Amino acid sequence: MSGIHEDGVRGGSIIKDIGSDDDWQPTVIESLCMNCMQNGTTKLLLTRVPFFKEIIVSSFSCDHCHWSNTEIQSAGEIQEQGVTYTLKIKTKEDLDREVVKSDSATTRIPELEFEIPPFTQKGSLSTIEGLLDRAVEGLEQDQPARREADPELATSIDGFIKKLQNLKHVEEEFTLVIEDSSGNSFVENPAAPKKDEALTVTKFKRTIQQDIQLGIRADDDTEVDEEEPAENVVEAMKNEVLVFDTNCSQCCKPAKTNMKLVDIPHFKEVIIMATVCDICGHRTNEVKSSGATEKLGTKITLHITDASDMSRDVLKSETCGVLIPELDFELGMAAVGGKFTTLEGLLKDIKDLIVDKNPFISGDSGASDTLAKLREFGKKIDMVMAAEMDVHIVLDDPAGNSYLQNVYAPDPDPEITIEKYTRTFEQNEDLGLNDMKTEGYEKDDKLVKTT
Repeated sequence: MSGIHEDGVRGGSIIKDIGSDDDWQPTVIESLCMNCMQNGTTKLLLTRVPFFKEIIVSSFSCDHCHWSNTEIQSAGEIQEQGVTYTLKIKTKEDLDREVVKSDSATTRIPELEFEIPPFTQKGSLSTIEGLLDRAVEGLEQDQPARREADPELATSIDGFIKKLQNLKHVEEEFTLVIEDSSGNSFVENPAAPKKDEALTVTKFKRTIQQDIQLGIRADDDTEVDEEEPAENVVEAMKNEVLVFDTNCSQCCKPAKTNMKLVDIPHFKEVIIMATVCDICGHRTNEVKSSGATEKLGTKITLHITDASDMSRDVLKSETCGVLIPELDFELGMAAVGGKFTTLEGLLKDIKDLIVDKNPFISGDSGASDTLAKLREFGKKIDMVMAAEMDVHIVLDDPAGNSYLQNVYAPDPDPEITIEKYTRTFEQNEDLGLNDMKTEGYEKDDKLVKTT
């Protein structure tokens, strides 16, 4: 790429945030047009999208035949877990939701038994309507050849194309499912900062085949990883900080991750992982529970009465949601991840996620009403942190592995209410507990072997 120094930096970091005020121009290269076989122009832009890490946006245009094409590729690391977005499309406004779909994502419409397998389309930054148009375009591409070779099949596909096109009228509700084993896809929540009632986000553990498809496992490596017993890992982490090499999630340069087992008074032991990059200064911390999923879910409610409440320690597990009823706000468990911080730190993270680093309110794509609504929400969060609003903070953790500091411990805290509840079937499904069998599995295993 012209204009890029040997160290991969052009006037600083090679990757800029979307919405950055810096004068950041794409790299322009001459490339072959696959439509007319003449030379066209490709523009490449390396950028960072919150929720989606680093991406490469490429745009091709040909002055000879006027054919154009845009696509995205992930420039960041593959996430620890895959992600599935399930969206109930009820109105035409839902078709305007912006979508980041990586090339490893599977797109499904169950009502039509329609599926686009992974790695059959390039990644894209589009809308729901754009995804439908792209699917129609892909089906129409080979129709002339089909009509000559198999007219009956071509007629059948024409009928299916009409069904896809009719979905854009939204005469009936339908479902769009985007399942991405890399974890690098995203569907916009236009109601942010409120909960999106039409969208469900779940994470899952990749299969061996999915690891092979992503290139993070050798093709001939089909053996199930043998994990060291959890009790041995916990014992090894006591009284010492474990350090291992990793790559920074921001600049991708080598960094160190520290791991420590911490005993939280009046709660339980947790594993804290912290990464500090000496090159770009980026810092992250993540919390994992060292124990099992509790038998009951836990809902912790704090009534904020003083600014000193902001200094309370908070352990938010990766399965915990955050609610502020007075602001009609709910943050799903998949949004922030596990954190060990203060209440003020948690609220700042929420503000950064919803307002300051929201890619869909930046630049020309930011709708004025959405921008005003989110800025107003940011002001309310600032008022909450200053204890200028009478609100309640609710930590709802179906796994029961979250904690809010009781400053009166071991006596009860008058401002905190703790409620234990039985999980629903859907919550157990999200936690992977419905298919988990811990008793009598030996008998079933013997039965399978003998049949």
